[in-house]
Amino acid sequence: MKIPSEGVGSVPRPEYLLDAMGALQEGRLTAEDYAAVAERAVAETIAGMEATGSAIISDGEQSKPSFATYPLDGLTNLAPDGIVIPFADGHTRQLPRLTKGPFRYGGTTGRYVTLARRYTDLPLKQAVISPSAMSLLYPQDGIEGYGRGQFIEDLTNECAADIRSALDAGAQVVQIDFTEGRLACKLDPSRGLLRQFVELNNAVLDRFSEAERARIGVHTCPGGDHNSTHSADVDYADLLPDLFRMKAGRFYIQMASEADKPRVLDIVARERQAAQTTFIGVIDPCDTQIESAETVCERTLEIAEHLKGERFGTTDDCGFSPFGDDVAMARATAFAKIAARVRGTALAAAKLP
Repeated sequence: MKIPSEGVGSVPRPEYLLDAMGALQEGRLTAEDYAAVAERAVAETIAGMEATGSAIISDGEQSKPSFATYPLDGLTNLAPDGIVIPFADGHTRQLPRLTKGPFRYGGTTGRYVTLARRYTDLPLKQAVISPSAMSLLYPQDGIEGYGRGQFIEDLTNECAADIRSALDAGAQVVQIDFTEGRLACKLDPSRGLLRQFVELNNAVLDRFSEAERARIGVHTCPGGDHNSTHSADVDYADLLPDLFRMKAGRFYIQMASEADKPRVLDIVARERQAAQTTFIGVIDPCDTQIESAETVCERTLEIAEHLKGERFGTTDDCGFSPFGDDVAMARATAFAKIAARVRGTALAAAKLP
């Protein structure tokens, strides 16, 4: 049996790249010089990805300041005092706040795909931020002269263009990061907010053909930053039925760190739609212990017991460093975990008819 395996996105940045990011922000390094440093990190990361045996790879989001804020580079209509997201260990992340319209992306992900293609012939995967996450930039009290309706129209256009840019640049798979899905259930147990998010994301997915949506996926997890999460206490039963209403062909679901895997896998089996392929997490990026290939094999065989047929694969629970300054995990450890996922998945595939 063939079982596909894909990563989620980020790996920790090398120290020299983090130093260059700081120097750029402080004005001690030009954008041109920073780009050269970032390209070196991309080349080294792609070589590391290829060494893991992965069939489809990414650039590890090396030059993104974070998985969420890359579209905001260079924008001048933002204030720093946006929504605060608390994590279980007490640390927080804060989004910017839009101060005036119109809303436009500072850059799209097609440029990352184009750069990565210089260094590999393997199929490429590109992660993009969800429209629903970007919708959180709009302040609750509104913006004079720029209503929420116009913002949502602009946001939909920008997000669709971002995905289109990655596909046009040659990405085999584009993954929408939807880590706020489980958090939405925590903020609004009625699931009204979650359903608003799903509706908004579907408005973007409607811009693509059925064949294109088969190459577009959605990633969900309870957050993963500095080895902590923001919504792991939310029951997957509150998220998954609405999650699978999204018009994507692939879903990447955190599971390795989940307490009751059999129960959640049964929910996945029941709620997913016929054309949707589910990639289930077998690696925990919030745990610095490297899983063995045998452990991954066991987890994959358990997945196969619950998700019958061939519409499943394996993945990591989350990116290993979604925010550029997250150095909780060593870069070498992340690559070792990815390699264990690839080997362990192959071991499981060999055991299945």
